[in-house]
Amino acid sequence: MATGQLMGLRVALLATDGFEQSELMEPRKYLEAQGADTDVVSPKSGKVRGWKMKQWGDEVDVDKTLDDADPNDYDALVLPGGVINADTLRTVPKAGKFIRSFIDAGKPMAAICHASWALIEVDAARGHKLTSWPSLKTDLENAGAQWVDEEVVVDGKLVTSRKPDDLPAFNREIARLFGENRREGARARAKAAPVD
Repeated sequence: MATGQLMGLRVALLATDGFEQSELMEPRKYLEAQGADTDVVSPKSGKVRGWKMKQWGDEVDVDKTLDDADPNDYDALVLPGGVINADTLRTVPKAGKFIRSFIDAGKPMAAICHASWALIEVDAARGHKLTSWPSLKTDLENAGAQWVDEEVVVDGKLVTSRKPDDLPAFNREIARLFGENRREGARARAKAAPVD
């Protein structure tokens, strides 16, 4: 049952075949329990198949393709990891454009594990303190990020974590950040509203 903290918030989860199963399913379940609406967005239609540690996992329905998804319809973005998923997405120009639109609009984002490769691809790692799967440390540092080995790092409107074991902390921080961003947006709209 949804608690309502994120009621009405729309969150995109960008993934393709080979996403780390727990890194998509658990944040999605957590956000939906808080009242958020979520869509799996993918370069392909139909279904995408997860990767479960060392073997193929479950399939998940794609709600919107990148051709059909409008970033303006979403309040936040989650990038699940998985080596195959992350490596494929960083070679898809439409995926990069989708991610970049959240950054340019100042919307909150979250990336776990290998998903930080996408941040490098769209030049969004530079100047940020973040974490990732340890093998990405050099890539991220070369891209201008400050890499740290912590379960979760929040830097501005970006949340990052290292691996599936970090999901409880990752989920807690994305819900907090997404909720804070929503409240800030509501206050800004209230200030900008004309007074009768």
